Amino acid sequence: MLLTRPEPRRGHTRLKRRHAKGFTLIEVLVAIVVFSFGLLGMVGMQAFALQANREARLQSQATSLARELAEMMRGNMQIAAKTTSAENPYLGTFSAGSLNLSSPSYCLNVSNASTGCTSTTQIASAQMSDWLARVDTTLPGARVSVCLDGSPFTSDGLAQWSCSATGADEIIYIKIGWTQASTNKTLTGANAFEQTTDSTSHPGLTFPVTSGNSTSGNTP
Repeated sequence: MLLTRPEPRRGHTRLKRRHAKGFTLIEVLVAIVVFSFGLLGMVGMQAFALQANREARLQSQATSLARELAEMMRGNMQIAAKTTSAENPYLGTFSAGSLNLSSPSYCLNVSNASTGCTSTTQIASAQMSDWLARVDTTLPGARVSVCLDGSPFTSDGLAQWSCSATGADEIIYIKIGWTQASTNKTLTGANAFEQTTDSTSHPGLTFPVTSGNSTSGNTP
């Protein structure tokens, strides 16, 4: 006696196929969602990398500018050693939007010796005029303070703009600030950046000018 296997009902087969198609669609949707989150993460990492690269580039440029000014001051010690801005054009506070001397000089740009710089003070003024112009074009929202200071940092270790020279043996500090990303990552829009005009801003670079040895700037 031959036993034959009964054929499956057609309706039951169709139902299984529909279930299989439904599970496949859900798997595709889940894969799309997971892939979307991965793309968002990659975009966030790329944005963070670009911001970090910008900050590193500006920090490097500020350091180069500060080192350049320090070398100019060491090369003109007769003027740089003076302790007042009236006698020493290198000293001064220059706010964002007005990075220039009250009486700028451009005598170094004149090739004719008879109309060029005639004193070390004029040389200092010309050097500072050119240097401030380059700071203004290199660093966004730049602010500069060059002063004798005995306490360039607060008790919390943060660089500060104010200068408290109380003795002749204190050294000159070059303080440079620029528009930086705020450390408070919850802020958005314009508030996400720290401006040098903010009352809570700090110098991005504090560079001591010594008599001759090479020094590196300190950051907060």
